Amino acid sequence: MSSLAVSNEPAAASTAKVIQPAWVRIVHWINAVAMILMIMSGWQIYNASPLFSFTFSRSITLGGWLGGALLWHFAAMWLLVVNGLVYLILGFVTGRFRKKLLPITPSGVISDTKAALTFKLSHDDLAKYNYVQKLLYTGIIIVGVVIVLSGLSIWKPVQLQWLTALFGGYDVARYVHFICMALIVAFLVIHVALAILVPKSLRAMIIGR
Repeated sequence: MSSLAVSNEPAAASTAKVIQPAWVRIVHWINAVAMILMIMSGWQIYNASPLFSFTFSRSITLGGWLGGALLWHFAAMWLLVVNGLVYLILGFVTGRFRKKLLPITPSGVISDTKAALTFKLSHDDLAKYNYVQKLLYTGIIIVGVVIVLSGLSIWKPVQLQWLTALFGGYDVARYVHFICMALIVAFLVIHVALAILVPKSLRAMIIGR
């Protein structure tokens, strides 16, 4: 019996449950690189014409000057847009969004938020998102779409005047773009903090299991 148990261990290990499929891991890390490049170059662009009474330290910006920052921002933008479209298409086609992000209920969000704040939220099954994760991931997808659209309206306000008008004009679109950036940065901080607190989630995003 003991020899049988030992012989079954490699088989069990080889059939370990896949938590994050390969395509999810690939688009996740490409998206991480693209977002960091866009945020850092975006801060340099912001510094050239601040919306508020503060600017970002040059030590955390990218591009060195407005022209250089714009080049980095546009390059990262195409990477983000193409990668984002791949993620959205595969998310819908494979049914991942439906399985992972739905349903979202107010009672579930409230309950899981209370559990998270008291450090009682379970992370035993990484394949299943809790209601807080569902809300955050769904929200950040929406924010991602809005920041791209607002960015396009700022970039091409004449050619895409209908889109700029949809945001209430060029100046309003800049504020929308900035707010979305702030939300993404806040999400990244929470995301990284949770990855540190639950290291097996980071391992799953690297090796899939």
